[in-house]
Amino acid sequence: MIWDNNEDIKLIECDNNRRTIQRHLNECHEERRPYVFITSTMTIKPLRRLLVPVSMLEEETYKAEICTYLARKTGAHIILLQANDYGSHAKQNVNRIVTHIKAISEKTGEKITYEVVIAKKDSFKLMREAAERQRDFQHDLLVLTASRDYGLDDILFGPQELHAIRHALVPVMLINPRDDLFTLCD
Repeated sequence: MIWDNNEDIKLIECDNNRRTIQRHLNECHEERRPYVFITSTMTIKPLRRLLVPVSMLEEETYKAEICTYLARKTGAHIILLQANDYGSHAKQNVNRIVTHIKAISEKTGEKITYEVVIAKKDSFKLMREAAERQRDFQHDLLVLTASRDYGLDDILFGPQELHAIRHALVPVMLINPRDDLFTLCD
């Protein structure tokens, strides 16, 4: 079932079935709004902790605005899970997100709490690690960046976000990597 009457966020409630989830991912591939998957195996709790994996890809910084907004509105603590890469791109992306969090916190006068945790895995395995570490982080929402395009391996084996959704124990929010993303307003 798709709850699409909310203009800010699209909610997708479905079974934890590979084909069903992939069908919804395909339908939302051009979506400008964030969309949240809630499968039959997930537990819904009040937002107290957001887990935000940050890889080496430039579009990871798009999550900063959404996470900051959610943290401000719910008082949630943001956990930035930085990919354990050899290069510095993931670290730079985390720094950009932290800069955004601090700027919004100063501008609004609201305290937004966050922490940076170095992942065990690199950028290529980060989504799966984030989905599987529920017990470590005790997060209530997993915020991911969707794949730009599906390559041959994504078509054959499924994209990373499909596997993350299937393994996650909490709702998963996806943000498409687009320059014209929907902006949440106060």
